[in-house]
Amino acid sequence: MSHTTGLDASRAASPTAAREPRGPLVGLRVLELGSLVAGPFAGRLLGDLGAEVIKVEAPGRADPLRTWGRTPDAAASSLWWSVQSRNKKCVTLDLRNEEGQELFLELVRRSDVVIENFRPGTLERWNLGFERLATVRPGIVLARVSGYGQTGPYAERAGFASVAEAMGGLRHINGFPGEAPPRTGISLGDSLGGLFATIGVLAALQHRAAHGSGQVVDISLMESCFALMESALPEYDVLGVVREPHGTSLKGIAPSNIFRTSDGRWVVIAANQDSLFRRLAELMGVPGLADDVRFSTHVARGEHQEELDAIVAGWAVEHSAGELFELLNGSGVVCGPIFTIADIAADPHYAARAMLLEHHDPDVGTFRGPGVVPKLSATPGAVRWTGSATPGSHDAEVYGELLGLGDERLAELREHGVIA
Repeated sequence: MSHTTGLDASRAASPTAAREPRGPLVGLRVLELGSLVAGPFAGRLLGDLGAEVIKVEAPGRADPLRTWGRTPDAAASSLWWSVQSRNKKCVTLDLRNEEGQELFLELVRRSDVVIENFRPGTLERWNLGFERLATVRPGIVLARVSGYGQTGPYAERAGFASVAEAMGGLRHINGFPGEAPPRTGISLGDSLGGLFATIGVLAALQHRAAHGSGQVVDISLMESCFALMESALPEYDVLGVVREPHGTSLKGIAPSNIFRTSDGRWVVIAANQDSLFRRLAELMGVPGLADDVRFSTHVARGEHQEELDAIVAGWAVEHSAGELFELLNGSGVVCGPIFTIADIAADPHYAARAMLLEHHDPDVGTFRGPGVVPKLSATPGAVRWTGSATPGSHDAEVYGELLGLGDERLAELREHGVIA
């Protein structure tokens, strides 16, 4: 089967494009339980790369993400749902029901991965813990995403990204000194949890390929945030230093900050490496600055950060953003604008990289959503369809074609409340 190239993936989302899987994970079947962001984000990433993802929703208790974010007047579900649940087959199934549990085990028997983001112990209460799953599918990989992980004194607490970011250390170092620590304008902790879950799943599958056994991938949102804290822990442990927020820059890294231009825009200039700073000094017309003892080394520039940032700011404000981009990029100095989503949507590089990918939704019509990351040269991922507006829209396909259940049996399951 032929594949689109990494920069040609938009073809896969066209109305006439084939819905057959493409990507490196073709042949992998994933069962996605849970709701909202973290676990389903991992399912989205695996689906983008070709896995068959079957999303399970309880009858009458659909994933709340269907209504989160903005919803066009003509649509039954939100735009966020359309993107987060792309490439997924939506089925209904009551896992609290014994008959539903048996049906789920039949799905597990034919699957490779289960992703769940319930509070720890939930699957066990339904008699669907890892041990039981492994009896019907010995190589099953169970990815469990929760606020604090499956063990430890906080394990049974409910956990959201907001608290994970706070307890993982990210919130404290964000913002300005002496001010309330702000959030990033996205559910960062959830997305980080989904990313680490995806990495864990792929690692577990590699182990299974070598040794034949499955395992549990235990993902904590708090730990996923903490994993990004760079040198904060050893600096505290060895030196007693508590890293603090530093506004628009990083303490000790200079010049690397945002600077206002003559036309009122903010741009990032990052020339903290020695050779880059020398180039910047030459562009500013003060080449001797690179030999000044205050600024001649990385450490020295960090110690005189505020003084150096003020010098760069005084130069930057004399130029328009366009002039700075031409000067700095032309000389190999790292710089760039601070984009709004409107800027991103109009940017030619995003378009050339297939990151403004057309999605075709039966309710909304055509809209652009984020493209597939990462780009693979030989087996690129693709968007084959958007999230289904109707819970259980793939019940007949999954239960009928995959499990071989006939219409009479499906009718019985609906009557018993096992599926919708």
